[in-house]
Amino acid sequence: MHQALYRKYRPATFDDVCGQKHITDILRYETESGRISHAYLFCGSRGTGKTSCAKIMAKAVNCEAPVNGSPCLKCRSCLDIDAGLTTDVVEMDAASHNGVDEIRALCDDIMYTPAMLKKRVYIIDEVHMLSQGAFNALLKTIEEPPEHAVFILATTELHKVPATIVSRCQRFGFNRIDMKVIAERLKYIAKCENIVLEDEAALLLARQAQGGMRDAIGLLELCSAGGADVTAAKVTDALGISGYELVARTMDAVSRGDMATLFAIVADVNSSAKDISVFWQELISFVRDMLVSKYTENSAEYLDLTEAETELLKKTAAKFSLSGMVYISGVLDDAAVRIARSPQTKRIIAETALLKMCRPELDSSSQALEARISKLEDSLALGEFESIQKKPDTPPSPAVESTSTEENGAKNDSAQAAPPAPETPVTTASADGEEYTKISDISEAVGRLEGADRALAGFLMSAAAFVSADKKHLRLEADSFSATMLERDSSKKAVSCAFARAELTEGKASVEVKTKNQANKSPSPSDELGGLL
Repeated sequence: MHQALYRKYRPATFDDVCGQKHITDILRYETESGRISHAYLFCGSRGTGKTSCAKIMAKAVNCEAPVNGSPCLKCRSCLDIDAGLTTDVVEMDAASHNGVDEIRALCDDIMYTPAMLKKRVYIIDEVHMLSQGAFNALLKTIEEPPEHAVFILATTELHKVPATIVSRCQRFGFNRIDMKVIAERLKYIAKCENIVLEDEAALLLARQAQGGMRDAIGLLELCSAGGADVTAAKVTDALGISGYELVARTMDAVSRGDMATLFAIVADVNSSAKDISVFWQELISFVRDMLVSKYTENSAEYLDLTEAETELLKKTAAKFSLSGMVYISGVLDDAAVRIARSPQTKRIIAETALLKMCRPELDSSSQALEARISKLEDSLALGEFESIQKKPDTPPSPAVESTSTEENGAKNDSAQAAPPAPETPVTTASADGEEYTKISDISEAVGRLEGADRALAGFLMSAAAFVSADKKHLRLEADSFSATMLERDSSKKAVSCAFARAELTEGKASVEVKTKNQANKSPSPSDELGGLL
């Protein structure tokens, strides 16, 4: 009779348990030294070795010739426990035996001495499924069991176990197993079973298992059915996942606003064996990976990726700003909830969400506004802001490159006779002769200001900034409305602090605000009169 691979390769000793050395070392020491606790609580996600360690512990405490705290697997006690021929090791599934009557019967049975072994071991799996009455019936027995009894409780949901039970047990937390550890175990099993398993396929299976060894082995058995080699392409097809390249291509299309490509990708996913819900979860994971890759120094500690996938991730992440990725993550999360509620319309929900990602202006939320501002900041940093901001009905500003008042007057006269050129000042001068240099990238200052006053940050982003040679004076040139908002004393103080924190000025600089069409004109009586009104 065929035996499932995860049962065939279940760990038999503490040395065989993968990824839980912090637990197996303690259990080995306790069994070797004879300091066995009366009750253990094993908690952790599925497939991490809780039940395996419980069975190993049951054999170890009864083994006639233990080896370094692990069962020898050769004595009569070990063989009887493995074969299920002894009544002194009781395995109980609390999911199907969760009533108070079953627990009371167990408590009555525990008073009898072992029939064949040294200890009676009670393994209660999924203990959190017990009813409140069952927990109450178990409480006194688990606190003071007979000398010959050992309880081993296992659960995937520790928060559902009453604190009174937890406090009476020696608790061990089983971690999710590292992807590389799972991949190595899969390759070992594949070698034993004469299965050709590619390294990339092993890593892909390990990632899909999400830290569970049992799930990974089950997936390996599924993908190896038919006798063919287990490749990354076969794993992708068998599990209905899209693969890292397709997800990266999707996010690349989002960065370019290429809706045609996005509709084609969704259509391909919908018509193939892949599921849009699975594809959507992959998109969410990819955006998370982009955030980790872009904003952590050692991203390899948090990402389980191959070298090729890491390079692809970094290349894609470079196309998005922090605000943009946060906005996209929110859209993905909202769409995931809607897909779960209404799976029959998941294709439409996916397409609409992708449209929102490409066109934040269609969304009136604050996250969408932040994404749009971030995009403008990137354009400003690249020197593309003028071409984005300019509108057909807005007259262009005259080019100003003069360094004295007389030259300014001459250029103003020539500007009236010839069509004005786009504004590209590098160095200008104020009325008092102070030279100012244009700051090419003020995105850092805008970012500093954004957290305190988002509206003011928007006005600052539309302005051009100039700093004096000693970096103690700052001049802003903006359209009339933005200049009015920036002219306020509170605005000047906030802007000065933002530029100082961005290290664009030497401390808090004095701020002077001018409208773009008047920035390079000498003060006139009408200007002075307007300033008084």
